[in-house]
Amino acid sequence: MESVPPRGYGGTERIVSYLTEELVRQGHDVTLIASGDSVTTAKLVAACRRSLRSDEQCVDQLAHHVLLLEKLFQCVDQFDIVHFHVDYLHFPFTRRRPIAHTTTLHGRLDIPDLVPLYREFREMPVVSISMAQREPLPHANWLATIYHGLPADLYCFQPERGRYLAFIGRISPEKRVDRAIDIARQARIPLRIAAKVDTADEDYFASSIEPLLDDSLVEFIGEIGDDEKGVFLGNALALVFPIDWPEPFGLVMIEALACGTPVIAYHHGSVPEVIEHGRTGFIVTGLQEAVQAVRCISRLSREQCRATFEQRFTAARMTRDYLQLYERLICGRGPGAARE
Repeated sequence: MESVPPRGYGGTERIVSYLTEELVRQGHDVTLIASGDSVTTAKLVAACRRSLRSDEQCVDQLAHHVLLLEKLFQCVDQFDIVHFHVDYLHFPFTRRRPIAHTTTLHGRLDIPDLVPLYREFREMPVVSISMAQREPLPHANWLATIYHGLPADLYCFQPERGRYLAFIGRISPEKRVDRAIDIARQARIPLRIAAKVDTADEDYFASSIEPLLDDSLVEFIGEIGDDEKGVFLGNALALVFPIDWPEPFGLVMIEALACGTPVIAYHHGSVPEVIEHGRTGFIVTGLQEAVQAVRCISRLSREQCRATFEQRFTAARMTRDYLQLYERLICGRGPGAARE
């Protein structure tokens, strides 16, 4: 769907890139099967000419995913292990082919349609990106929870507190940028919004969000890439993360911590696993708590935010965790033995 790494928004592809590049840096022989406009130091096998989201001529996206799987299984015997990031598309193939493999699930799992699928494919070895993500499918074959990580030098630490709140991500009902605007208005602090608007959310943006932007405290700057994100987050007083859904991880939270910027987040999904309340941010349950958190944010240490990032959320740590899992699987102890 996106290039690896993505040109703009795209958490899954960004993590795939960080993991791939760190594996190569450590001396491993890695093949990345992705869109042809991906950029990597690994061997790239192109499953399509360019990312499907950017290809206006692409009508049937599933066709390219099937082609990706075919390209893999044509040469699968040359690999020690295969690490999938395509949800469940490969399950019928890997069930019938005895290879060492695992799958990181990046999305939300609280979808009723997934229950019978994971019941049927209960042996498939899967990795969660937070413990909260597992809750709808407790009986899946969970091997480990491996938190995302960023290259340690991707973003620079900014020791000085900024004067605006930052919202970054995607304009959609579950991301609740409207809450971010309410928080800024109540706290009388400027809010800068760096977000993309997918085609599916254009009506929502026009009807529910665009009318709220007519406020001197609110600035909408659109989608930004990695080259702009460090400055955007590093110069903020705090990141506001007012989600209204079971967020599987929330990559932007650790991006903010890497810059030294604390996070004000609503208590959903992975938030309590990523943010330490009163230490790297505040976890809130409503508007007034969020406004109070803004007023107290200067009590938090930006140095502590960066230190927590370095301890818990680097790409090196993430890669080390995956390598330990790969070793257990490759050694032949099997998915069941590798399970936590």
